[in-house]
Amino acid sequence: YMNDIANLCEKIGANIEDVAKGMSYDARIGANFLKAGIGYGGSCFPKDTKALKFQAQKVGYRLRTVEAAVDVNADQKTALFYKASNRMISFEHLKVAVLGLAFKPGTDDLREAPSIDNIADIVAYDPVAMNNFKKKFPEGVVEKGTISYTNQIEEALKDANICFIFTEWKEIKKVEPEAIKQLMRTPLVYDGRNIFDPEKMKAAGVEYYSIGR
Repeated sequence: YMNDIANLCEKIGANIEDVAKGMSYDARIGANFLKAGIGYGGSCFPKDTKALKFQAQKVGYRLRTVEAAVDVNADQKTALFYKASNRMISFEHLKVAVLGLAFKPGTDDLREAPSIDNIADIVAYDPVAMNNFKKKFPEGVVEKGTISYTNQIEEALKDANICFIFTEWKEIKKVEPEAIKQLMRTPLVYDGRNIFDPEKMKAAGVEYYSIGR
């Protein structure tokens, strides 16, 4: 729901964080799980929503709200990629930095992680999930391009033409906008977890896109 509203916010010039703050004042809703982004992953939400949808279909009933959640989440995972594609036209011969591979911080779990749907020619960083990711996508040539890995955020960003952020690791949050500007060849950032303040990024000279803001 929040991702759907975030997409609407982008169309009408609203800010999803203002919407979430307003909704959080309602005690029946609260502030948890109102954060927009590039979709949920892991072992619980994807499995449970798909199972509910399947069970309903078996008895001839449509759980339309659950179907909507499944469909929106599937589309949301590649929302930033398509937004960047419209901006860049082609990623050929560009260095693409990917910060964050796990579906959420604090885990190496890659099940249904949005990063998997966005593999191209990339240099990837994740403080925990890289070894798991390498099992799925060994360093070198993959189906949609090439991939290499680094243990340093700075190395991923150095001379990059574009950067995607898929996980809100604290290590990524600590990176200063000015450092992003200095390290990247073209400071162009697509933030799928709304980590950074858009005004601070703009002030640092970074072209910055997030979800619903």
